[in-house]
Amino acid sequence: MLKNLRTAYGEELLALAKENPRVVALDADLCGSTQSIVVEKNFPERYFEMGIGEQNMISVAAGLSLTGKIPFAHSFAVFASGRTFDQIRQSVCLPGLNVKIVGSSCGLSDFGDGATHQSFEDLATMRVLPHMTVLSPADAVETKWAVREAAAIDGPVYIRLNRNDLPVLFDENTSFEAGKPLVLREGSDIALIGTGTMSAIALEAAGLLENRGISARVIHMGTIKPLDREALADAVKGVKGIVTCEEHTIYGGLGSAVAEALCTAPLPMRMVGIQDRYGQSAVHYQELLECYGLTREAVSEAAVNLLESL
Repeated sequence: MLKNLRTAYGEELLALAKENPRVVALDADLCGSTQSIVVEKNFPERYFEMGIGEQNMISVAAGLSLTGKIPFAHSFAVFASGRTFDQIRQSVCLPGLNVKIVGSSCGLSDFGDGATHQSFEDLATMRVLPHMTVLSPADAVETKWAVREAAAIDGPVYIRLNRNDLPVLFDENTSFEAGKPLVLREGSDIALIGTGTMSAIALEAAGLLENRGISARVIHMGTIKPLDREALADAVKGVKGIVTCEEHTIYGGLGSAVAEALCTAPLPMRMVGIQDRYGQSAVHYQELLECYGLTREAVSEAAVNLLESL
């Protein structure tokens, strides 16, 4: 079954807004895409359209948080994290304010608009900031949890959302915990650790590896920061190596976070992600995943190469 993460996000944001009058939404002229439009339609007095002024949006969100509101500020991930970095650092993270930043259309998922609209750096730039929690859900179910978790955290949160229909990996009873890895499939030879969209692809890669006689454990990291080091070490115990999988640059994202977490007891690693490149336009999302090596075949080959090198 496929479901759109943005749709799931909008549904849960509206449910949260109905329950909690402190929840407000801000947007930078993209409310239809980000789904903050659900607040505009149902609670217009709690919606703030900032125009193409993301920096001002973050500053206003910081001010609203000081009045006791819980602001959710929306834009495409590339603008929500990049154009606003100074305001997020100085006005939100430095004082530890209760602002939620929602980066929609992350990674290559805005396939039609090209490099200017595709965010490969947002996990790195957001997780480097003190006080910031960084969530990267894999499917619609986890996206709804991320909305609730963000609202419950008293401090800055960044949520990274894909814009396409994606496989549903979890059921409504899944127990998510911030910072904790989720083992999606058991295996003994190698661990495939994914985040966001790449966790479903890692599961597919595990199937390919099974056909080659390789037992792959698949682990999903829906939280990039904070990351529970002990829980991650337990999750990879017994395997010979690790392949991380992310729709993000290999610099500073999931792969870097895993390497940092396990540096005191390191395992051989490979990182499947976007190399030192910008994006480009395409007719279909899958075309870009293939172009940038974000496929089940690429993940399985990385695992085989790692094991053969040992």
